[in-house]
Amino acid sequence: MQPNLFFKMFSNCIVSAGANRSLILDLQRDLYLTIPDTMNEVIDMFNDKRSVREVYDFYGSENEAVINEYLDFLTQHNLGFFSGAKEYDRFTAMDKTFETPFEITNCIVEISDKTRLHFDRIIDQLESVNCNNLQLICYNELELQELKYYLQKTAESNFRSIELILKYSDKVFYFINEIDYCNQRVTKLLLHGAADKNKGVDQENLSFTVSFLDHSIDNFGYCGVVDKKYFNINRDKVLESLSHNSCLNKKLTIDHDGNIKNCPSINHTYGNIATSDIQNAIKNPNFKKYWDVSKDQISVCKDCEYRHICTDCRAFVEDPEDEYSKPLKCGYSPYTNDWQEWSTNPLKQKAIDFYGIRELVKKVI
Repeated sequence: MQPNLFFKMFSNCIVSAGANRSLILDLQRDLYLTIPDTMNEVIDMFNDKRSVREVYDFYGSENEAVINEYLDFLTQHNLGFFSGAKEYDRFTAMDKTFETPFEITNCIVEISDKTRLHFDRIIDQLESVNCNNLQLICYNELELQELKYYLQKTAESNFRSIELILKYSDKVFYFINEIDYCNQRVTKLLLHGAADKNKGVDQENLSFTVSFLDHSIDNFGYCGVVDKKYFNINRDKVLESLSHNSCLNKKLTIDHDGNIKNCPSINHTYGNIATSDIQNAIKNPNFKKYWDVSKDQISVCKDCEYRHICTDCRAFVEDPEDEYSKPLKCGYSPYTNDWQEWSTNPLKQKAIDFYGIRELVKKVI
């Protein structure tokens, strides 16, 4: 190790500090690495333009071996590089500002008798606010002709991606290979109620992913679960989470009754699509109430190393009387670094009953 050199983290690598440990988020390669908080402290010193020699002197000769281990870890994982003093300043920090030209980035539409009547109106109004992503969810079996209509109506839209959450049926299952011909904007398909069904799908010939859920879902209460499999290290999502709510920011819902909402599971409505315009709804200051509530403001979450790569449900929280309390459906403790089953936690049972999701929990577990 050359003590006169400086160590520079790549600008696409940011550290998310937790109560007991930290994460390095590599936003270019969409991966994260767990590190001890002591390594984070050393990284902070290098970010202050301290040479290797200065860091050695600060921690004492007895800790040189540990610092060398940290530097070996960082270089082996391509998280930074050594440079001279002059070169160090030539590598500027990444702009962490989250910006998007879209008034609404994603919308959920619950397919029902009421929303299908106004589907054309819904799509036209979503395009007027430059909505980027659309999720269509249907809790009952959908006739193939109706599904084709939705696909054809959105095929020439401006949506960058369309996700489908549909009730399993043999008709829909055997139609999977035809979806690309109807609409190339589809990126995901989830079939629920698919227990004991033939799940053989040739993913290689599809431009979208297909997944199956054994149990059926009949409302949006299934959403909001915090789990490692849902972590998202996408650059835009991480930067958004630094100053905004990672679930509700720029999000809109048309629920099964046609009500315009932030989320299907949040009760407050801002008009009905049959008589109201989406443009007017999102101008209501209360519609944006949660948009700027970041994880750094949420109890427990603000101490969690995972806070910038997980979602933040405000529809179901541990303490229904405290809108800044931890998401109900999270079983992780940043203080012990342990994952537990959230639905069986005795301290969460009162909130589970408050939200009336006892039966849903039984289905999931």
